[in-house]
Amino acid sequence: MSGDETTIKAVQRLKNKLTKENLWLYILRLLEEKPRYGYEIREEIKKKFNFSPAMVSGYVILYKLKRDNLVEERVEKDHLNRADRKYYYITEKGLTALKEAKLFLEDLMRKVFDLN
Repeated sequence: MSGDETTIKAVQRLKNKLTKENLWLYILRLLEEKPRYGYEIREEIKKKFNFSPAMVSGYVILYKLKRDNLVEERVEKDHLNRADRKYYYITEKGLTALKEAKLFLEDLMRKVFDLN
């Protein structure tokens, strides 16, 4: 394996760690904008953040976020007043977690890349 291939693999591992393995950040960020239902969250992640989490992964993370009181779930009619859907809302605790994560990442970026 060449040095370039090793570098590419290292960068890919970093991308996976910062995206798929921290899916909760992306979900909370989207819910900060507005309440959403599960499939809509997945589609917005693809569109806005340019990666595709597995369908099951999103629901597992939503379950954990709900369990930890970072989001709450409400069953409502969709925007056309047709079917009942589970919409997810970010809670105050979720907003606090998102804010703390942002501060942590900003600090990390400054330290690792000597940013001011």
